[in-house]
Amino acid sequence: MFIRLAPVSIAGLCLLFASGFIQAGDAMINWPEGWQIESLPVEADVAGKPAAPLRQRAVKNDQAGNPMMVMELTQSPLVAGHQVNVEGVLLEMRKSIQVMFARSGFQSVCTRTRQGTLSQMPALETTCTITQNGVHVMTQTLVATANKEMAWSLSYAGSAAGYAATKEEAQRIRDGLRLGVGQGQTPE
Repeated sequence: MFIRLAPVSIAGLCLLFASGFIQAGDAMINWPEGWQIESLPVEADVAGKPAAPLRQRAVKNDQAGNPMMVMELTQSPLVAGHQVNVEGVLLEMRKSIQVMFARSGFQSVCTRTRQGTLSQMPALETTCTITQNGVHVMTQTLVATANKEMAWSLSYAGSAAGYAATKEEAQRIRDGLRLGVGQGQTPE
């Protein structure tokens, strides 16, 4: 049952979880060979202006064409003087994931928020293990960071086996991100 839904579920759930919180701009990802980059529509704000120029997402498929891992980076410029509560954002993202999975008949357990990095910036992260009928079916990691001008989130998820197989590659992608942090900018 989940196996048949996996290609739709993983890609759809990752989009749902990451897209509602922060949008993308100048962040750069050099996707390794074997990742299929997806074009994402520009979302408009209440006034009809584009909320952000882009979000960056890619899918790594196995040899049969099934998604092993989906990664999405989002970025949002901040209003001058606004400080992001990164821990609050990450907790809201985690709560939304857990509620969505519960509504879909899955159970999820997430780690406590812990220190990490996104590119070379200090960040907060959590990893959720998603099960169905006691069977581990999916893993998702959420990472968030901000400085005085921008906020970023990275979400990556895959089937239990796919996540395990691509975890190191996902970490290399995380470490290689260019977040558009200008000189003199420091993380909050």
